[in-house]
Amino acid sequence: MTTASKAKARSRPLEAWRGVLSVGLIAAAVAIYLCVVGIVPVFGERPLVRDIVSLGEVSLLITGLVSGYVAARRAPEGSWAGLAGGSLAGLIAGAFLSAFILLSAAVSLRSFLPNASPALFEILTFGSEPAVDGFWIPALGGLLLGLLGAVLELLPRVARNLILVNLVSLLVVGLFAGLVRTPMLTGLLSEQARTVFASEGLTTTGAILIVVVVSTAYLLWEGLQVRQRVRDMPEKQRQATTIPLSLVLLLIVLWLPLGMGPFVAQAVALIALYILMGLGLNITLGLAGLLDLGFVAFFAVGAYTVALLTSTGPFGLADISFWFAVPFAILAAMAFGVFLGLPILGIRGDYLAIATLGFGEIIAILAKSDLLKPVLGGPQGILNVPPPIATAVTDFLNGPVQIYYIALACAAVIAFVAWRLRGSRLGRAWLAIREDEDVAEALGVNLVQTKTLAYMLGAAFAGLGGAIFAGLIGAVFPSSINFYVSINVAAIVVVGGMGSIPGVVLGAIVLIGLPELFREFSEYRFLFYGVVLMVMMRYRPEGLWPSSIGRREMHGAEAPPAALPLEATTEAH
Repeated sequence: MTTASKAKARSRPLEAWRGVLSVGLIAAAVAIYLCVVGIVPVFGERPLVRDIVSLGEVSLLITGLVSGYVAARRAPEGSWAGLAGGSLAGLIAGAFLSAFILLSAAVSLRSFLPNASPALFEILTFGSEPAVDGFWIPALGGLLLGLLGAVLELLPRVARNLILVNLVSLLVVGLFAGLVRTPMLTGLLSEQARTVFASEGLTTTGAILIVVVVSTAYLLWEGLQVRQRVRDMPEKQRQATTIPLSLVLLLIVLWLPLGMGPFVAQAVALIALYILMGLGLNITLGLAGLLDLGFVAFFAVGAYTVALLTSTGPFGLADISFWFAVPFAILAAMAFGVFLGLPILGIRGDYLAIATLGFGEIIAILAKSDLLKPVLGGPQGILNVPPPIATAVTDFLNGPVQIYYIALACAAVIAFVAWRLRGSRLGRAWLAIREDEDVAEALGVNLVQTKTLAYMLGAAFAGLGGAIFAGLIGAVFPSSINFYVSINVAAIVVVGGMGSIPGVVLGAIVLIGLPELFREFSEYRFLFYGVVLMVMMRYRPEGLWPSSIGRREMHGAEAPPAALPLEATTEAH
């Protein structure tokens, strides 16, 4: 709903109150869902701030606050109407939870809702025994949370943002407290780590310290008007300012595997591998508009080529160095790109997606088949793939750390190549094909050559990712070649922003890095993954970091007519 339509709805009180009721009912459905799928009781065992609040309780608190905030925006004009609307929406959500408690006392819900357990009702009623005696607590809590959400909406922008930044900071630091605490305990900051972080989550002192630090930083940011000053800087001065910040960020990235341990190194190495594949698919899909759902095939070709050429096991063919095997892996992937591209050059749209999906499945089946078992090892795969650099166990480059640096270096080089390709004549030809193949051909674009190059280069990037993957795992298994790899890569490109190189990087961090860091919530991490995808497609369909072309395609109709030619001219230059 646009700002104009919201204002129009709020000018009609009956419609506005209907919107408030709908917000309350949606919040009630979300709260019940969080309870019955087990998020509240399971996460209730994981403290965010020790002895104060758990993640399960936070999920309900966020639901109540958001319902009050949104309802206050939907309510009729006026502060009192906003407070009443937020309170009503929160009360509705809490009342449904109260009804859920009463229903569970009258009917045995656990036979078909296993998560409707005593632990859940203890959380909802703050430990009331029996739970039915505290059935009124969720309704009262929803009322208060809805009121607080409405107050948040009515606050001035700086105060509202200050509260939101603090809440998000507490949530993020509390979630990843274990990752930060463990390396600190082995260094000079062990006492500070015990003061700020509990074994899980934050201590009360740590929570207060984070609020003080974040509040001070935000108020300084606003008081010094940093954002406005940066916008007012001349372009050259702005670029000169960003260079030191970029260097600091680079030093942090280089320090991560040494300071945060091998788990973070492996997670970031996996992100870098998906960045490589995402940059490859960004050429075929983001620039040329060729939807390839069999992209995992090129990844598999690169991985198996390196494994065959470097393995010291029974399936090794040459026993050569990783660095000599990588060029062969890239060339083999490019050859398969041509092999796939030539037969399907005349296919478009959904038919192209189905054809490429079939190619990916064929490669996966062949890798598992008895036909190629003497060569590829069948279901057992190829073992004993040596790491790129032979190191001692005590060496700092041992394990996934070396793959971390290799993957990051390769991702940086490939990102530079992709950036140069995007602005080249070939890149403009890909964009022309994406918009309209017939018009592009009429303008002199060689469709066969241009499409084939898109498949070749995209396959080369994916093959490089597969080669590094083989060195990271130390083996290649057919189970690694599955449809979900292609879907993940396609999701990275779409969520990050099709045609956008920074978007691919950000999409890989969000869709690959966050699920890896949330492995302790393995039962629910893909549920959150799906929710993020749905919210993204609803509220930001152009992607997290879209290219200027992608942004214009999605929102060009909302821009003033005079602005479009100017933007088009800027893009051309």
